[in-house]
Amino acid sequence: MNLRVRVVRCACTGGHHWYADIDDADDSQPDDPFWFVDGCPTQSRALETACAQLQLLSGEAISGRQLTRVQEAHLVHV
Repeated sequence: MNLRVRVVRCACTGGHHWYADIDDADDSQPDDPFWFVDGCPTQSRALETACAQLQLLSGEAISGRQLTRVQEAHLVHV
């Protein structure tokens, strides 16, 4: 698995903000990431937050755990 961070500036109702997500770089349809954050006030904040989460997800993948996508999370009961 080749995880990647994507950071995008959004211009939605309510002003500009930053969005970040983490997905598999080989995913042909990146519409369901493993993690996301929206509404970050700066690009730096979005990137810092995503990189911290990337470290956690990478640790899970290295330990052999299956990563859960955002849309699948409600189906998982721990």
